[in-house]
Amino acid sequence: MNPLLNTLQPYPFEKLAALKSGISPPDHLQHIALSIGEPQHPAPDFVVRTLAEHMSGLSHYPTTKGIPALREAIAKWCTQRFQLQQPMNAETQVLPVNGTREALFSFVQAVIDPAQKPVAIMPNPFYQIYEGAALLAGAEPYFIHCVADNGFIPDFSSVPVEIWQRCQLLFICSPGNPTGSVINIKQLQALIALADKYDFIIAGDECYSELYFDEARPPAGLLQACSAMGRHDFKRCVVFHSLSKRSNLPGLRSGFVGGDATILGKFLLYRTYHGCAMPLQHQHASIAAWNDEQHVVENRLCYTEKFSAVLEILEDCITAGEISVSKPDAGFYLWAKTRGSDTEFSRALFSGQNVTVLPGSFLSRESGGINPGAGYIRMALVAPLAECIDAAHRIKQFLDKQ
Repeated sequence: MNPLLNTLQPYPFEKLAALKSGISPPDHLQHIALSIGEPQHPAPDFVVRTLAEHMSGLSHYPTTKGIPALREAIAKWCTQRFQLQQPMNAETQVLPVNGTREALFSFVQAVIDPAQKPVAIMPNPFYQIYEGAALLAGAEPYFIHCVADNGFIPDFSSVPVEIWQRCQLLFICSPGNPTGSVINIKQLQALIALADKYDFIIAGDECYSELYFDEARPPAGLLQACSAMGRHDFKRCVVFHSLSKRSNLPGLRSGFVGGDATILGKFLLYRTYHGCAMPLQHQHASIAAWNDEQHVVENRLCYTEKFSAVLEILEDCITAGEISVSKPDAGFYLWAKTRGSDTEFSRALFSGQNVTVLPGSFLSRESGGINPGAGYIRMALVAPLAECIDAAHRIKQFLDKQ
């Protein structure tokens, strides 16, 4: 067996299951899961119809690169959404993938050179795929804390020069999971300058980019920052996008990787051997989703309504200092500060109210004597509005008793 498998930590939801083990919540309360970021809004009808209409695709092997129409739909969407000054090249700058989780993991295996004692820099807390992919590729993870004093944006200035010199890959997640923080375009351009100076790749995880609250101010993207600098080749920059959150299609397993054509050419070679082509019927359904924005606007309105309702219910608890939480810049998570242990809070809330949240310490690592997720919980407002409101009332009742 690969000995590097022994470096992997249990996934957050394994830890959560162990934390809840042996607890019997009240039978009269239906369980409400705010722990996993799985969108529960209905899938768009027109996407479902398109999927059904193309089931003949089951009779054909799909190509790794995807059909031209899908790459063209993605390139058009990306060009318009991120105001690229030159159209994205659908032939060389786009690769369809089976969701960002698969793509992030495989990308790291393709780009890391383990012979050079590499470092992969990542935010902390973070999406655990970053760490696992880095470890299995032979890279040393380096964590940058995301704390309230810095607006939950990683403090890139805290990274020592010797770490930048060994860095082969920088993960950024904007909007952030779990904090919802957004890295602005000037900060992105500063990172691009660092990538040029120290010769590393930036992997921009932007799968929450379409969940925001001001239609006039969508979050900036890494390729948008490149374009504004006149870097139309997106050198050293690659982004990851998904239909899971944008279009409520987590089961479709559809997304794309876009950016530097040289990097994507090598990644395509890797993927050809990896055996991860997207089924043809999924490709046609994806085209329909990328070509439509109205359902995405409606999706954002649903999340806006849920955030407003939940925060209004918790307002007295926030004012009283029982919990500290506010509306994020984007995404569908509430990153809430508890008064004590995040794990004890989560256990007690499940035990008393049959509501599951995710302890923040499960999403982060101790580094430099600090675990920046400790004392926080992540609440995913993915359930229907009525369930989110019910959960908020139960959390309020729980807090009032503490």
